[in-house]
Amino acid sequence: MTYYEEDGDEVVPDLGVKVDVNRGDYVKLKDKEEQEGSDGLLREPGSSRWKGTVWYWVKMVLLVTCLGLLVGVFLKWVGPFFMEKELIPIINWETTTFSTPVLAVLLFASVALFPVLLLPSSPSMWVAGMTFGYGFGFLLIISAVAVGMSLPYFIGSLFLHKIQGWLEKYPKKAAILRAAGEGNWFNQFRAVTLIRISPFPYIIYNYCAVATHVKYGPYILGSLVGIVPEVFVAIYTGILIRTLADASHERHGLSAPQIIFNVVGFIATVATTIIFTVYAKRKLKVLQREDGPLLQ
Repeated sequence: MTYYEEDGDEVVPDLGVKVDVNRGDYVKLKDKEEQEGSDGLLREPGSSRWKGTVWYWVKMVLLVTCLGLLVGVFLKWVGPFFMEKELIPIINWETTTFSTPVLAVLLFASVALFPVLLLPSSPSMWVAGMTFGYGFGFLLIISAVAVGMSLPYFIGSLFLHKIQGWLEKYPKKAAILRAAGEGNWFNQFRAVTLIRISPFPYIIYNYCAVATHVKYGPYILGSLVGIVPEVFVAIYTGILIRTLADASHERHGLSAPQIIFNVVGFIATVATTIIFTVYAKRKLKVLQREDGPLLQ
């Protein structure tokens, strides 16, 4: 959009001025033609954001629906065959070889020591869910996780300089981790909790935490709180595997209510995990911006 001066034919562009309050004194000059749509009408930022948000949730609903259908197919046909050929022999070997107390000790040791050796402990959590359920299974896993998080923290202090040198090679990731070492006790606890909920590698942070100067108290408490959603997902997975194994072993498929219940439970678990992860990532970005000047 332009206008003409009265004393000549010179065309002067009509510029719009935009001030971004969140970025301080940043001022952007923009030709109003760039702000107009293809039909010549001015576009409101709020409208495009609203459409983007609606489209995002539509995609999420479609994704969850597709996942639910896949889970239903797996529970009805694929699951029983896989259980009969692979998992049922393993479960039978486990129950006939180890007594319940011995199995509890083995699971505790694996969940506690595997992270120290940079090995995943999720399969052991699944077995704990299959064998002990939500009650004792949760207590067993969370106590073992506390040990598995504490040992790398103290071992990492012996290699503090090497870990700090490694973090300097990845400044963006390191900035998020260093934010956990800033502020008072509660700020450190909150940052560690968000890091545990976020998709940052669980085993790596066990060793890197000490290099960020976070205290052990907020580290271990924030870690235990942040790991709770993952523990419940692991226990639920183990219980689901046990349900499928029992149905296959007894030579009958799951009934329609059982399939619906398991599909709904799986979708709720996935949706809850996604919501917690997205929330944690956004909060970590806010925390990183707040502590950014202090970390530079």
